[in-house]
Amino acid sequence: MSLSDDPIIPTEPPSRPREEIRNRRRRATRRSSIPRDAEGQATLISDLSRRAYPSFELFIFSLVCGAILGLGFLLDSQTVLLLGILVAPLMTPWVGFLLSILTGSPRFLFETIMALLISAALVFAGGLLTGFAARLFMPMTLTNVFIHSRLWLPALVVLAIGAVTLVASFARSEEKPFLPSVLIAYVFYLPISAGGFGLGSGLEGVWPQGLLVFLAHFAMAGVLGLITLYALRLRPSMGGIIFSGVAFLLFAWILFALMGSGFPSTNEAAAAISTPTTQASPLPASSATSSLPSTTTSSPRPSSTSAPRTPTNSPAPDGTITVTEETPSPVPLTIEVTLPATETPTITLTIPAAPTYGKVAANEGGGANLRQTPGGKYVMTLLNGTIVETYSDFTEVNGVTWVHVFVTVNGQRVEGWLLESVVAYATPAPDFEASATPTFGVTPAP
Repeated sequence: MSLSDDPIIPTEPPSRPREEIRNRRRRATRRSSIPRDAEGQATLISDLSRRAYPSFELFIFSLVCGAILGLGFLLDSQTVLLLGILVAPLMTPWVGFLLSILTGSPRFLFETIMALLISAALVFAGGLLTGFAARLFMPMTLTNVFIHSRLWLPALVVLAIGAVTLVASFARSEEKPFLPSVLIAYVFYLPISAGGFGLGSGLEGVWPQGLLVFLAHFAMAGVLGLITLYALRLRPSMGGIIFSGVAFLLFAWILFALMGSGFPSTNEAAAAISTPTTQASPLPASSATSSLPSTTTSSPRPSSTSAPRTPTNSPAPDGTITVTEETPSPVPLTIEVTLPATETPTITLTIPAAPTYGKVAANEGGGANLRQTPGGKYVMTLLNGTIVETYSDFTEVNGVTWVHVFVTVNGQRVEGWLLESVVAYATPAPDFEASATPTFGVTPAP
């Protein structure tokens, strides 16, 4: 075997188009940092706006998401609600809305805000239709509807993380930010669907609170998203500065109106439960009640009447007849008064029935709804583990058993009705009966 004496000269790599090399450099620059020059920033903002422009997929996935979320509220299932959020559309049009404010583009602002409104309307329609369907199954447990139509601190924390992460990851990478988009969809679409469900089902305290919660979330996310864009040192135009100032004022006013006034209040949905201690109830003081007649019973008073005068014909010696009248003697008037034989004072000692304590233990939703009447107006949501007391007062409505309970909330005693199936009693048998009230009678001798 012989080797060639000619030297081996490496071949040159094929030349690449200048446009591809420029795009690679642009992506590498973006991954490292946001460009500082005016041309680089203009190119970056144009590319971000193109990627954030609403597409037809936004409306398709919004329709599917609204249907699944409405079904999740109807079934009161957190698993189905999570599935609905996972199929929610990518929330990049919301980033486009922020970019339109930053650039001061009225047309881009109108297009993105209209796309977001149509998406929200589709999700709202899904909750509305399932809310109408829920009227056929009332009364039913709808804990998740009330939870997602209230402002919660954990939801605000998730909102802050999702807003900052979505804007930063979208601006620094060309990859689709799925996880931050899911967080934003969670705080946007769940309150919208809950508001539609409340309007369709007629539940009090859900409509329009769900939409107000969405407005509060949208305003807070807008403030955090704009701050993140400015923190990335993206330079706004002169129109963007004006739009940003107006947007900050509008978002601040919404947050002040909805959060500062405490509406909707979380105290209506859940309250801190203080566990009552079982104490021996002192017996009430015995009260002596005299059984005395209020009126005196007498026999009917006869009326003083006279017998009719009977004419008497007596012949006179001269043959004339003289008519005379006999006056009867008056009938004596007799009044009979009947008094009771004895007056018996009775002392009654009443011992109240002892309450039976139970604990809220719902299988789903983390709690149960307390209502004023069986299947009636919503009062509050009692979380699992809440101690309630009852006096064996049950009623059945449409084949569902309700129990009359009392609960201590923030030092106040609240009365209402719970589904009997969500209450776990301290006694082994839930079908208990209240003890009879003993009565002691003391009758003195006449």
